[in-house]
Amino acid sequence: MALVTTTEMFKKAYDGGYAIGAFNVNNMEIVQGITEACQELKSPVVLQVSKGARAYANHNYLVKMVQAAVENCPDIPIALHLDHGPDFETCKACIDGGFTSVMIDGSSLPFDENVELAKKVVDYAHAHGVVVEAELGTLAGVEDDVNVSAEDSSYTRPEEVEEFVDRTGCDSLAIAIGTSHGAYKFKPGTKPQLRFDVLEEVSKRLPGFPIVLHGSSSVPQEFVQKINAHGGAMPDAIGIPEEMLREAAKMAVCKINIDSDIRLAITATIREYFDAHPDHFDPRQYLKPARQAVKDMVAHKIVNVLGSDGKI
Repeated sequence: MALVTTTEMFKKAYDGGYAIGAFNVNNMEIVQGITEACQELKSPVVLQVSKGARAYANHNYLVKMVQAAVENCPDIPIALHLDHGPDFETCKACIDGGFTSVMIDGSSLPFDENVELAKKVVDYAHAHGVVVEAELGTLAGVEDDVNVSAEDSSYTRPEEVEEFVDRTGCDSLAIAIGTSHGAYKFKPGTKPQLRFDVLEEVSKRLPGFPIVLHGSSSVPQEFVQKINAHGGAMPDAIGIPEEMLREAAKMAVCKINIDSDIRLAITATIREYFDAHPDHFDPRQYLKPARQAVKDMVAHKIVNVLGSDGKI
């Protein structure tokens, strides 16, 4: 099976009341852990690459690793997606370079400028058989090159979504309903809340249209505690409750982005390993259990949050 676009997997997810996991990849072990879990659980998947990942690992290496995963996991649909494309040039480079899906993030721009930028990317992408995700509303938080203060964040305005989708022709839409980038999503003592009323109104205005949630890591406390117990310093790291994400997946949300949880799983496992084996120095020794931790975490998300197991 070759790389696919998200069109068919989103349609099935919308109709079936589940979501596709969109997991950020930065190296070989992450790609392997994610796709091995998906292959075993028969789950479609989106492997997504940020601007920061392209700078770190190189575009060509990332594409080749994902292509290797497609060959090793022939039973599952895999899409390769640009996460938070900052401009037309980056989107174009990914479209020309083998990606099957791109996101253009003009959410910080005024409405008309966001429309203009998204339309430009859509026109080029569709001419090359690639699908486009755009964004309305601005998420708070810090992750890679995304850095938005709580004061500058804003919920998606449902009354704008129809005009935006009509004018841009985008294939999916990321909305802001209370999720946040990074591992520090909420202040200590506050109760995380998602604006399901906004999601419901958006879905009424865009029936059958796939919605995306960014910043949807749950920041499992077992990883945070393990990191802190083995020399780390991550006080007050809080994420989105998994039951809220599962509820969103039953609605119009067809793609849920998860990045921080992968980072936490790897870091917690490696820190614990270093404490237990201070004499080891072979990267294969500590990257093997780190890869397994990614696989286990992704498998948990597929079954308990996304509901995408057995959906190929």
